[in-house]
Amino acid sequence: MPSLGADMESAKLVEWTVKPGDTVTRGQVVAVVETQKGAIEIECFEDGIVERIDAQVGDTLAVGEPLAVIGAAAGSPQLGVASGKPARPARKAQRPPSPPPEVPEPPPERPEEPREVPGEAPREVPGEAPEETPTLPPPEFPEQPAFSSATAEGAASASPAARRRAADAGVSLGVVSGSGPGGAVLLEDVERHLVVSRAPDASPPVENRPPRSGLDIGAMRKAIAAAMVRSKREIPHYYLSHQINLQAAADWLAATNQTRAPEERLLMGTLLLRACAVAAANSPDLNGQFTGGAFVPSAAVHAGLVVALRGGGLIAPAIRDADTLGLDALMAAMRDVVARARGGRLRNSELTDGTITVSSMGETGAEALFGVIYPPQVAIVGFGAPRIRPWVVGAAVEPRLVVTATLSADHRVSDGRRGARLLIEIDRLLKEPEQL
Repeated sequence: MPSLGADMESAKLVEWTVKPGDTVTRGQVVAVVETQKGAIEIECFEDGIVERIDAQVGDTLAVGEPLAVIGAAAGSPQLGVASGKPARPARKAQRPPSPPPEVPEPPPERPEEPREVPGEAPREVPGEAPEETPTLPPPEFPEQPAFSSATAEGAASASPAARRRAADAGVSLGVVSGSGPGGAVLLEDVERHLVVSRAPDASPPVENRPPRSGLDIGAMRKAIAAAMVRSKREIPHYYLSHQINLQAAADWLAATNQTRAPEERLLMGTLLLRACAVAAANSPDLNGQFTGGAFVPSAAVHAGLVVALRGGGLIAPAIRDADTLGLDALMAAMRDVVARARGGRLRNSELTDGTITVSSMGETGAEALFGVIYPPQVAIVGFGAPRIRPWVVGAAVEPRLVVTATLSADHRVSDGRRGARLLIEIDRLLKEPEQL
């Protein structure tokens, strides 16, 4: 059981997507666990063959306890499915009363990587221009329907195993009631539907355990609180703010989208995230993770995008290599990660690989936000809600769409002068949107 956050002590196994004898590859989803942040898909850390399943669906396992054993080939040394802390002594679990399997030697220890969402930002990206300036082209923002989790019928809120089982049985996921977080369809939901549909005259079988509830918002708030308390206790924050003229970006966005179909249009949030990622790539002191008592800069920019979950709560999955993605590819990645975050289908790597986070108040929020750093990262960029403000242009004062950008950064790693360079670079990039 890998660690998905410093405050995480255990998680409930809700689904296996592999069985003994299956060949697995690094990065393949092998299981689904339920945490305080909902259902998370667990990826395999090694290539090999599943030799043994140690944990049963319904078990609650502590971080570091074995889920399964894989081997690279017959007779080769055994390898753990997911790396984490060394396995703890065998617990008295709620498994069938059979002799517990022998626990293999665990992989080397990895530092725990928290995943709770930083800051007080309720939305991903800034919003539209106020109505009192109809002559200015309004920017578009990722809270529009393009970011809805219902981007595909049924399959958008179903686990991989559930999708495969439904396809094999010829069942549409749209007719299956989901019991997972946010109504996500799990393998057990498909199996239950098949049993009921094949025996219409019989009473449905009685489940031995109660249906799983949806996302526990109270538990999520506790998880967020734990991560933020740790962040403020351990990380010496410093804060900077800078006003950015978004008018050039808004004008370019309106002209670009005018010739595109609705589903191909870009959002202002894409430009903001792209500018942050490119600027972070040139700011090594602000892009990376502080682990083991030292800062480790990252050559790649895995930008965490703060997502507001339906019903409350926040999560910040990382978009890998965001600085290398063009605007269209980044827009597609944002749609995908928001849909999966709200459908409870994120992967563990998306919660632990982030190197810098970007957050926003949205189109109707406050003018500025100062986020709390998401450990083990060392910086978070925040955007307030854009406002029409008087702006000096040459010798005149004209109305312009302006957003306040902020930076919260770790004083153990960088200082105000380095942080200011990041905000200035973001400003420069947004003034030349065609270069993004």
